[in-house]
Amino acid sequence: MNIFIMAVGKIKETFFKEGITEYSKRLKNYCKLEIFEVEDERLVEPVSEGTKAQVKLKEANRITEKIKILCPENRGKTVVVALDVSGKKVTSEGLANLLVKYMTDGKSSIIFVIGGSIGFDEAFLEKVDFRLSMSDLTFPHQMARLMLTEQIYRAFKIINNETYHK
Repeated sequence: MNIFIMAVGKIKETFFKEGITEYSKRLKNYCKLEIFEVEDERLVEPVSEGTKAQVKLKEANRITEKIKILCPENRGKTVVVALDVSGKKVTSEGLANLLVKYMTDGKSSIIFVIGGSIGFDEAFLEKVDFRLSMSDLTFPHQMARLMLTEQIYRAFKIINNETYHK
């Protein structure tokens, strides 16, 4: 199974990078994990709704182009999951079940997409296969990337009936 995490923007804080690196190492036993960043658009306050829409569209176009590069001919074997606050909430077991479902459905790649600071373009969200909400709480995008990496690791531990602290 190929798992891609695609995120808008870069991680600046060392402690987030270290945590992501640690879970990435642990995941090598279960899947091939690759993390990609796409450039974010700079915003200067105050931001109009029109500017927000343009920024979301530009970031969505970058994400879409990267997806085409990652999976040029295998789109039918690829699942795109957007982390979206209005998406479906699942437990860790639910995420594990989702991964198993995709694997048994013959999917070879899952792309988890973390949007920019103001969210996703609605047209992009309409094209994804699944919208996943991590919480009703708001997290920095860097933390969401760390938490997602940990949850993917936890899901594989659950799938393989291996112990992992709660």
